Amino acid sequence: MIHEKLPKIWYGGDYNPEQWDEATMEEDIRMFKLAGIDLATINVFSWAKSQPDENTYQFEWLDRIMDRLSEANISVCLATSTAAHPAWMARKYPDVLRVTFDGRKKKYGSRHNSCPNSPTYRHYSREMAKRLADRYQNHTALVAWHVSNEYNGYCYCDNCEREFRNWLQKRYGTLEKLNTVWYTSFWGHTFYDWEDIVAPSGLSEEQPGNKSYFQTISLDYRRFQSDSLLECYLIEYEELKRVTPQIQITTNLMGTYYGLDYFKWAKHLDIVSWDNYPSIDTPPSHTSMSHDLMRGLKSGQPFMLMEQTPSQQNWQAYNALKRPGVLRLWSYQAVAHGADTLLYFQLRRSIANCEKYHGAVIEHAGHEHTRVFRESAEIGKELQVLSDHILDSRLSSKVGIVYDWENRWAIDLSSGPTKLLDYVNEVHKFYDAAYQLHIQTDMIGVEEDLNSYEVVIAPVMYMVKPGFAERVEQFVQQGGTFITTYFSGIVDEQDMVQVGGYPGELRKVLGIWAEEIDALLPDQFNQVVINDTKGYLQGEYQCSILCDLIHSEGAEVVATYGSDFYAGMPSLTVNSFGKGQAWYVASSCEPRMLQDLLRTVFAEKQITPVLDAPAGVEVTMRSKEDQSFIFVLNHNPEPAAIPLQGEAYVDLLSGETITGVCEIPGRGVWILSK
Repeated sequence: MIHEKLPKIWYGGDYNPEQWDEATMEEDIRMFKLAGIDLATINVFSWAKSQPDENTYQFEWLDRIMDRLSEANISVCLATSTAAHPAWMARKYPDVLRVTFDGRKKKYGSRHNSCPNSPTYRHYSREMAKRLADRYQNHTALVAWHVSNEYNGYCYCDNCEREFRNWLQKRYGTLEKLNTVWYTSFWGHTFYDWEDIVAPSGLSEEQPGNKSYFQTISLDYRRFQSDSLLECYLIEYEELKRVTPQIQITTNLMGTYYGLDYFKWAKHLDIVSWDNYPSIDTPPSHTSMSHDLMRGLKSGQPFMLMEQTPSQQNWQAYNALKRPGVLRLWSYQAVAHGADTLLYFQLRRSIANCEKYHGAVIEHAGHEHTRVFRESAEIGKELQVLSDHILDSRLSSKVGIVYDWENRWAIDLSSGPTKLLDYVNEVHKFYDAAYQLHIQTDMIGVEEDLNSYEVVIAPVMYMVKPGFAERVEQFVQQGGTFITTYFSGIVDEQDMVQVGGYPGELRKVLGIWAEEIDALLPDQFNQVVINDTKGYLQGEYQCSILCDLIHSEGAEVVATYGSDFYAGMPSLTVNSFGKGQAWYVASSCEPRMLQDLLRTVFAEKQITPVLDAPAGVEVTMRSKEDQSFIFVLNHNPEPAAIPLQGEAYVDLLSGETITGVCEIPGRGVWILSK
């Protein structure tokens, strides 16, 4: 639960009144009231203002803002400000500055320029969190803590190199074991002393673009850097929690961001929050997948949408305006997938530097007579009407798609077989196939309980971690359906190939073994030819990127390759195992085939959509106790007809009763309840 002090979905966003005078803040508060804004995230980048030198702390300015927001009945998500260290710190303690991949010591500037293993940074960030907690622990405005901001980036300095060695000693214990798991007999890379180990950078094992001569070393360095930044978060978390155990603590994540293992991080967040910034041409299903991934980090717990833009962004290649209705549509898309908070970056536009053209509720015009403000205020009004209906309701899915950051790192570091393989894209292909069939899906980690699902899909499961294969076998044995793909079961958690034939530990449940893997050129295709119609699978489909050359060991051969020297070899198989089935998709297949495959599997498992809907209309359902809420989101610019199957619903946004075959407006939203 994240709303102990508010009877509705939180609505607001990042606010930087320190950039303005008090008269502007008063005008902002007036407009916040017009827009229904009841939460402000403040103090995100104010370290320099609060601590002008190592011995001086000045919070009077923040006191005034906290007090004024409280007087206006606007709650505060208070950030710790530690995402950008002050200039004096970099000048006096250069160990705080990061070293780049190519070995250059950075100077003061930008943000996220602090070495996560700098004793200086850790000391002062802890002290800042402590002082903020002590000062504001009983403040009436405080409802949540926001630690730092968008943790990201790696460092390759001497501090990190030294702590990397310590991390490795804790993980492996002895150099003998480390040499074994890193396979250092390759290229004569045996380490004789812990001091021999250096960070895998452009000066040692790596090249730009995730190319590494020793993937085992590089994989561990990514784990180490993710853990190092997590330790920085925990330093602040512990100080805040010690003083304010009743206040929720979070930090804003970034969807499928590459550099951090968010499943590991989520264990230490009271509530997951994240920043959603799709491009104008991002498929809606990709945004939905990211929402579901963030919800899945804590096994379906509602999350906070910490940032989205009310209008255009400032950092993408083409910063298009959100068309009328899109802000509302994308906001409720977040709620439809589990958000209990809608926040923006930002509430008022900055007037200088790199974010001055990033959208805001209050534009540079400085008044409420803008399209963006009107649309923001419309949402604020609707959230008042929604009250607490939606809060703490959950999505219940019968389909889970496995996502694993360490697996992604290992794939990206792999020396072949193709540079076309993109883990996120391959996962999204399966997610999109279910999305187009209007089947609600969870995004889950490798540690998640599989037995709560009817179908589990693990695309490109290159790395199989200890215990996962056994859990898959148990899941299928008991009647579940498991689907995985080419380039799966290749390595263990140390990126060591499991000899004896791919797909390694998954071989038994899948009933196949893979002999070779062919990499296709970008404009090259093969065909998946269905032998006999099976369910909705029939005819011929295109495939590309990689083709596994597989042999059946008991699995039914559903389809074979149509061309090249391996024409006639299996390309799609299904293996009966206990009460369930395990499918193997041996190549990267076109969307039509994945939809037909999932349609076949879902029909067998009697998994049906919440509502039938045309293409471009998204449907999800959140439930709590005996209430269900159906979200209907029309991503098309034109109206769409929705058959309600004789049921009568009330749209919670408009109050209207909807029944029969009804037309939802272009970019329209319904939240239906009986």
